[in-house]
Amino acid sequence: MAQISEIKNDEEFKVHIFSSSSELLEKLHQKWDSVKKPYPAMYSSIYGGIILDPAMMVIPIDDHMVHRGHGVFDTAIILDGHLYELDVHLDRILRSAAKAKITSPYPRSVLRSILIQLAAASQCKKGTLRYWLTAGPGDFLLTPGGCPTSAFYAVVIDENFSQCKEGVKAITSTVPIKPPMFATSKNVNYLPNILSKLEAEEKGAFASIWIDEEGYIAEGPNVNVAFITHEKELILPFFDKILSGCTALRLLELAPKLVEQGRLKSVRTANLTVEEAKGAAEMMYVGSTLPVLPIITWDDKPIGDGSVGELTMALSDLLWEDMAAGPEPQRLKVPY
Repeated sequence: MAQISEIKNDEEFKVHIFSSSSELLEKLHQKWDSVKKPYPAMYSSIYGGIILDPAMMVIPIDDHMVHRGHGVFDTAIILDGHLYELDVHLDRILRSAAKAKITSPYPRSVLRSILIQLAAASQCKKGTLRYWLTAGPGDFLLTPGGCPTSAFYAVVIDENFSQCKEGVKAITSTVPIKPPMFATSKNVNYLPNILSKLEAEEKGAFASIWIDEEGYIAEGPNVNVAFITHEKELILPFFDKILSGCTALRLLELAPKLVEQGRLKSVRTANLTVEEAKGAAEMMYVGSTLPVLPIITWDDKPIGDGSVGELTMALSDLLWEDMAAGPEPQRLKVPY
């Protein structure tokens, strides 16, 4: 889009009126023809099918997710032609939808089939699959009584990611944390998350850490956090007031392997004060595409000795191996 300068009066600037849908489509294609297409495929229940033309990957402006934030979403990783943890993410979006009083337009089995077929149609071997359940289009009122049906959208994002081996900085967020009712579901109301992440970036950090109203560690803006104590205990905050991250839950399932090897003493969830957390030997973010990201500095003070921890990388290896070569049902081969 060309840079538009300030104008002195309304007559100086004329808004173009598109005379036909073909003219508009030509304009949209001009945008996408000049860049690498990052979204190889989209599904829309409004269209009733899969779209391969990025110019047509749009949703109605009167969808209540757009103008009221009445929608929920989730994601799944595509790695080496396999969908990772699709079923647990699909279960979570349905729980989120129930909390948001959104009824899916399709049963779970159909949603699952759509997502698998979408991944196949995209021909994407490495990326992310994101999907939304919304109250649907119909009007611009507050509640969705005028919406004929809910909607389901999904998109494949061609995304390159790799195991994180470098440590990052974190800060304590000053942005108010979401109340548990909203924090425990994955809804599209992400303004607090965005502001929290921007606050960190403005201070030269990767992301932030939220502290709950009782002074306990909560989570990052779109990731969980985990700690290893000097006694070699892996501790994650309780999930009762925060989002139960699918990757964090999988980490809790895999980490006992390090206990069996004698490298970790125990694995548990607990309340952690800021003092206890900052006194940890190692610290990390945990999330889908990371899957583990070492944190070496928090509020300009080192965690442990200020370097990437050996056990942090051991946990990262466990998750990455699970993503790349784990058993079913964690990995589902995409039928390209």
